[in-house]
Amino acid sequence: MKKIFLLLSALAYFTQLQAQTHKTQNVVIVTLDGFRWQELYRGADSALLASKYTDDKAGVKKRYWAAAPEERRKLLMPFFWSAIASNGQLYGDRDAGNNDEVANKYHFSYPGYSEIFTGFPDERMNTNSPVLNPNTNVLEYLDKQKGYENKVAVFASWEVFPAIFNVGRSGLKVNAGYSNFDDAKTDDRIKYLNELQQQAPHYLGDTRIDFMTYEFGKEYLKTYKPRVLYLAFDETDDMAHAGNYKLYLDDAHTEDAYLKELWNYIQSDPFYKDKTTLIVTCDHGRGDTTPDAWRNHGSNVKNSEQTWFVVMGPDTPHEGIVHTQTTTYHKQLAQSIARLLGFDFKKNADHEVGDEISSIMAEEKVSVGK
Repeated sequence: MKKIFLLLSALAYFTQLQAQTHKTQNVVIVTLDGFRWQELYRGADSALLASKYTDDKAGVKKRYWAAAPEERRKLLMPFFWSAIASNGQLYGDRDAGNNDEVANKYHFSYPGYSEIFTGFPDERMNTNSPVLNPNTNVLEYLDKQKGYENKVAVFASWEVFPAIFNVGRSGLKVNAGYSNFDDAKTDDRIKYLNELQQQAPHYLGDTRIDFMTYEFGKEYLKTYKPRVLYLAFDETDDMAHAGNYKLYLDDAHTEDAYLKELWNYIQSDPFYKDKTTLIVTCDHGRGDTTPDAWRNHGSNVKNSEQTWFVVMGPDTPHEGIVHTQTTTYHKQLAQSIARLLGFDFKKNADHEVGDEISSIMAEEKVSVGK
């Protein structure tokens, strides 16, 4: 009995120690729709800059071109290559021998987002139409955990996200497209944003411009203090499909600036400072065999399963570009998000879920899953 008591006491001690060293209490997730790993890690593509898809070639080269890819990527994504490269981890740089991919076989948006948040590539999710997703996602799971109730929110440009998260079943707060945000706590700033977005250009149809999505998400973060926030940007994919490489690069550069501003706010607010992990990724890759292939993605477009993700936070070792000769899959991100917060989505989900990516968490800092 004495040995059992000592064993239980030791287990309780180490469990308490893990909980004390685990620092992540909040997670912010951001996606850049259809943004390629090639531009993230190499910067502007010389073949595309010289192609019919780039207007104002001289102006674009002046802004984004340098001889070395390390310099080009800094010009394009300065926040990624300063803050995240110094304080986080970057996956999917195939030039460094590290691979990241979607596990679904479709390589387009709805299946990609579904995989990220449900943790598995459901073959039934093979459409971009607003079909209700039958699978439990990690955000609705977190929304039901103690301390996270009604502290999870989504702001998305693409109007299909309420179906991807199945808000009728999940009860998640999902503001997408040009829907107004209405709530009992809505302040004057959000009311103004509601008015402004109806006056803003609707040049993407029902898909909201990313500027408005960002402004809503930023204001919600300041006013409501969510524990989990997801911002889904869309314009990089739209500009690629439109064949406009200049605006594709400009949108990526602008969204990098959004991330810088967001992170600076997070690190200035005592509620979030040194207690928040940032994850940035995409939903699919794009073609890379010819300049024409860049416009498209899908199961018939070679290499469009190739993706990337980055992570930065208090529990993530500062390793910069990951050089390990391994492949991670987006089906692993749902469990990774849960484990960063000390929960076990895989254990509690009603379907298969990919394993967490343990390298984004210092081993001694991962708390016991709930």
